[in-house]
Amino acid sequence: MARQQDAVRDQIEQELAAPLSALGLDVEAVELTPAGKRRILRIAVDGDDGVTLDDVADATRTVSQVLDESDVMGEQPYTLEVTSRGVDRPLTLPRHWRRNTSRLVKVTTSDGQTVTGRIVDSSAEAATLDVDGARHEIAYADVAKALVQVELNRRLDPEDEAADETDDQTDDEDEDDS
Repeated sequence: MARQQDAVRDQIEQELAAPLSALGLDVEAVELTPAGKRRILRIAVDGDDGVTLDDVADATRTVSQVLDESDVMGEQPYTLEVTSRGVDRPLTLPRHWRRNTSRLVKVTTSDGQTVTGRIVDSSAEAATLDVDGARHEIAYADVAKALVQVELNRRLDPEDEAADETDDQTDDEDEDDS
């Protein structure tokens, strides 16, 4: 049964890859879970510029159309849920690291060490983190787990701070004119 479910998930992912890619999205996860006489099919998507509600709506229409034209889901009814990748999913592919440049991540290496730093660069083989002002390169092969850390008071990049200061100055000038 588990092998059959894995095969169905793999087939769904294969059928959705090209149509979602045309929307600028990648299939990040396919989950198929039983729910009584129905099944719940959850598709997580992501894109280089993140995922907006409009992107999720477009993806939902596309996924629904592809599945309606295919027999991959069979005759048993299902409920479709399309969502963004979410911040709680681990970074497992180079594109995950690239898409999270400037974000704070907590990395557990395969030898059990934990490193927390901000992603400053990534390549096909490794990511470079800023750890307390020092650059630290971590090969993906050495990563056991990596999660983006939620920052309620996220530190702005210097470019963002400069833009923010310019906005403040403009606001001050606008107030002087009144």
